[in-house]
Amino acid sequence: MLIVDDEQTLARSAKAFLGDHGYEAEVADTGEKALELLETLQPDVVFADVRLPGMSGLDLLKRIRAFDPVIPVIMLTAYGSIEGAVEAVKLGAFDYVKKPVDLEELKLLADRARETRLLKQELSYYRRRASPEGFEGLLGSSPAVRAVLERARQIAALDETPPVLLTGETGTGKGLLARAIHASGPRLAKPFIEVNCTALPATLMEAELFGYERGAFTDAKQSKPGLVEAAEGGFIFLDEIGDVDLPVQGKLLRAIEERAIRRVGSVRERKIDVRIIAATNRDLEREVHRDRFRKDLYFRLAVIVLDVPPLRERGDDVLILAEHFLRAFNAKYGKVVREISAPARELLLTYPWPGNVRELSHVIERAVLWSRGPTLDAEHLSLTRPVEATDGGNNSEGTPPPPQLGGELERWERTVIEQALREAGGNQTKAAQRLGISRDTLRYRLKKFGL
Repeated sequence: MLIVDDEQTLARSAKAFLGDHGYEAEVADTGEKALELLETLQPDVVFADVRLPGMSGLDLLKRIRAFDPVIPVIMLTAYGSIEGAVEAVKLGAFDYVKKPVDLEELKLLADRARETRLLKQELSYYRRRASPEGFEGLLGSSPAVRAVLERARQIAALDETPPVLLTGETGTGKGLLARAIHASGPRLAKPFIEVNCTALPATLMEAELFGYERGAFTDAKQSKPGLVEAAEGGFIFLDEIGDVDLPVQGKLLRAIEERAIRRVGSVRERKIDVRIIAATNRDLEREVHRDRFRKDLYFRLAVIVLDVPPLRERGDDVLILAEHFLRAFNAKYGKVVREISAPARELLLTYPWPGNVRELSHVIERAVLWSRGPTLDAEHLSLTRPVEATDGGNNSEGTPPPPQLGGELERWERTVIEQALREAGGNQTKAAQRLGISRDTLRYRLKKFGL
């Protein structure tokens, strides 16, 4: 809370009372001092007297609204200046309270104003997330990204295409690209159903995708359409399709080729009109050679392949994305971090980003939360370097030497992860920090290696 009033007794009483009820409050006796405090305090609510020495309360209200229109401002007014309070409400003040001030009323207004501000921030955040932005929401100017987006636009413009396969490392934004293709094409008004194939147990995958009839299994009390049917006329996005079991892969192939599905427990085929986008961070061609992925399904999916580049290969795109996330998390958390310092920008550009855009988003979110002023500095980023092997194999940390050619890369990667976990006492968060990767990336690799 920021209380702006030249009546010292009232200001101190209000500060003490609000402090007793869990609010941190600061006091300024002029509008000029209030503006100086505004940027560093970033208050949730401002109480301001209509009549102040020097800058008036109404002028202060205008300056606060220009600085941050989300901050609720409650005007304090004496009996003879009600007109000024009414004018303040017209200018955007949240409310006004008459003097002599009832401190309980002040606290109730503070509660209501803060709750309203939080609800507005939340609503704004979810509106932005829910609105389909199309390709305008995909940021980046590097040649690799421009090439991918150009091909994606061509695909989006078509109503009928073969399945689209999006490849790339975890966190590169394959899901965003899939949603942009949907949002930019003729099927925008139709459903977009996203399926995280890693989140569905193998025993439920078939029933969830294709539906089931009543009595198909013990708990099937009534018939239920699957996610493919739910996407009728629109898109189904199969994220991490490389994790789908072989039997379900066969049913997917049949759905693609014959444009028909059969519910579990049914003898009747149902025709479908659904565009399919699949994504994977695995090398599906290698999975085919290892008999972990059907060759016929791979060839059917690989007609149109878009390879989303990792963040470390996108040059200055990391700064463009960092600025975007900075604005988004400022809005979400009500912060006013206006710029990224030169050392922080240099660190963002040189860090290898093993977790890609998702990791960058988490790093900026954390930095915005920790930052106390208008500038995001390098120490706010809390980035650590990945473990590197030393020359000649004489590594005091015990890290194994780099792998030689001949298929030892995965064995080496597994060894490094096991060592990091041992040194972190089994703590995955600390192990991920030591490796310089996100916890999600580490968990994926633990699952990949069966650790």
